[in-house]
Amino acid sequence: MGQEQSAPPSPPPPKPEFDQPWREMPWGEKDRIEQKLRTFKLKRTSARFVRILVVGEVGAGKSSFINSVNNAFQGRITAGALVDGTGGTSFTKNYKTHYIEAEDDSSLPFVFNDIMGLEDKLSGASIQDIIRAIHGLLEEGHKFDAPVTDVKFRSNPSVEDQTTCLVNIIAADKISMINDGVIDKLKKIRQAATELNMPQVIIMTRPDLACPLVKQDLRKIYTSKKIKEKMEVCSNKLGIPMNYIFPVKNYHEEIDTDDDMDLLILKALDQILCNAADLLKEKTFKSGEKAE
Repeated sequence: MGQEQSAPPSPPPPKPEFDQPWREMPWGEKDRIEQKLRTFKLKRTSARFVRILVVGEVGAGKSSFINSVNNAFQGRITAGALVDGTGGTSFTKNYKTHYIEAEDDSSLPFVFNDIMGLEDKLSGASIQDIIRAIHGLLEEGHKFDAPVTDVKFRSNPSVEDQTTCLVNIIAADKISMINDGVIDKLKKIRQAATELNMPQVIIMTRPDLACPLVKQDLRKIYTSKKIKEKMEVCSNKLGIPMNYIFPVKNYHEEIDTDDDMDLLILKALDQILCNAADLLKEKTFKSGEKAE
């Protein structure tokens, strides 16, 4: 009786990472990028600030991203935008402008506006309110859940009141589970921004929860095949090109800041500011407001 032939060995599982990073990051140069942003100046515009509107599903990390940007500049953990640790429904109830403090106690020339999170039902921020925010029509402190009859809107917003970049926050570990209703809302908001020629980016949060490699070593974020795949899903769902999608790890459990986390956040902000400043100059020219 002949010996039974053994089954051929199974092929090795595919490698979870690329041999080389597919997007270069200047690891170790956080201080240089931070200084570049600290010395950022607006030119040929009457506005003092680039206004960045942050939108996304409830729990995606909108407020955490704003806090994380502030952490990177302050060198400590801050909670200016506040976050809800319990999840479920949106913690942000009012339209608020968040400023980033400079070293001389002034404000850096960019601000963030946080809004109520999007949900797949009548609760959450309304599309109409978000489009009003894009046009600069919402007053500071506007209550997203207030009856329309009780709300006052700006009648003639200045260039400075208007949004100059739309930031979509999407959680990497939840992208495949985002409800179609939320995606539809994001697309409608995106359409309104597109009509104004507004730059739009995706900040993809929670990459460490989507990829074990990144959880172990944040510097593997651009060699991880899983992260690139998640970014491609984001791009396909919202129609935003890959070079306008930035995976970042927000501060959550940390009690000290981290240079690699800061670098990813600051590089994304650098891209946002460059594009938003171009639109601001164009808006100033068209509005007839006197540029400084």
